[in-house]
Amino acid sequence: MLVKHMPRDSAVNRDLHGEAVQWDASTHLLAALVDHAAVSNWMTATINSGEDAEPLDYPEPVPRPGPRETDSEPDESHQVARESSTGAPSSHHLASFFG
Repeated sequence: MLVKHMPRDSAVNRDLHGEAVQWDASTHLLAALVDHAAVSNWMTATINSGEDAEPLDYPEPVPRPGPRETDSEPDESHQVARESSTGAPSSHHLASFFG
């Protein structure tokens, strides 16, 4: 019963759950913000690069603790990024989407 109510950053919780206990809701939200800003910057650079320019690499998300989602199906929020064979929309797709 005592172990169940240990503080989040206790040695027992760190031993049982690893790095995940150090990530609270604010840390997850900050990582999501960084990921979205990186995608936004990538979209802007992709749209403003010429049609002859080589495609830019899609940004990697901030690594998060816990199991990786590499084997699962991508959710609907990542559907646009999965449309082309490179895993990212082309500059033509982005330009047509944003008008």
